[in-house]
Amino acid sequence: MRYELTTLSCSPLGMTDASKLARAWIADAVAGRLLGIWRSDIGTIGQLIVLREFDTDGDLATERERALMSTDPFGSASGGTPITMESFAPFPFLPPVLANDYGGTFEFRTYYQKPGGLPGTMAGWRDVIAPARAYTDHLVVNMYALDGEPRITHIWGFDSVAQRDTLRSEHYAANLWPPQGGPERIARATSTIAKSEPGLPIV
Repeated sequence: MRYELTTLSCSPLGMTDASKLARAWIADAVAGRLLGIWRSDIGTIGQLIVLREFDTDGDLATERERALMSTDPFGSASGGTPITMESFAPFPFLPPVLANDYGGTFEFRTYYQKPGGLPGTMAGWRDVIAPARAYTDHLVVNMYALDGEPRITHIWGFDSVAQRDTLRSEHYAANLWPPQGGPERIARATSTIAKSEPGLPIV
């Protein structure tokens, strides 16, 4: 399984139109499945985040080529919307991403890894998933980048920012989080809170 995160940057007032244009462009896809679209709420404002799933590297490459050769990829050209497209593979011990109602509030966390840090990071996550189940049940996916700077991106879904904060505090206090050795392998990190768009598999 492969995943693609596409981020479209636009004015906050233009996000509704950008979402409609992106959905229309994705509707003509020759491969892959649209899992979710989110609007950034805390962090960098004016971002539309699109998550798509592909069965194979070939399917992802086909859609990436379609985007690169399109005169209006994700409907972005008509609004002058800058876009980035990132390719990921999931942590192999995690279940596939499933359609689910997580509550509408999502966190996108990216950890840029120190050189050689990915194997140890994955091992720490593998060990903590079950013991921290009350928290990790909110994990949509954790995945590592196939291109660019070494990094992992994990997506979490909650009813609210308050629920997210409470769960993290409880698991830190109980020494159930973070994963063993994880923080030591992070070179830098970013976090964005986003609201899901309705009518999609992940909301």
